[in-house]
Amino acid sequence: MNEVVTKFGPVLGRCMVALIFLLSGIGKISAFQGTAGYIASKGVPMAEVALVITIAIEIGGALMLILGWKARLGAAALFLWLIPVSLMIHNFWDMSGQEYMINRIMFLKNVAIMGAMLYIMAYGSGRYSLDRK
Repeated sequence: MNEVVTKFGPVLGRCMVALIFLLSGIGKISAFQGTAGYIASKGVPMAEVALVITIAIEIGGALMLILGWKARLGAAALFLWLIPVSLMIHNFWDMSGQEYMINRIMFLKNVAIMGAMLYIMAYGSGRYSLDRK
């Protein structure tokens, strides 16, 4: 069992963690105006520009992780991007009730994902990746 996890764990882990960014980025394209409005309501300046950058980072970083191409760079971009997103969008400490609970979960989910990005930055993409070719 350990051999299977060691062999296939990195590629499966990269794909699993990348899926949230890929689907989120694609979803933001189809709901561009609504997402830009939500981002603006959170006090993000130049919301439409920030959204275009967000989509590029989410989809680009996800594809880099999935393919294992420059995965450390993709993980670093996603890690750094998660910092302002977590602090500005999921600022649960300024909320109450259900909004507090949902945003606390989202903030902690982002912290966990940041841990996965640190792991990829430290150990690379593993055996099955374009970086290894």
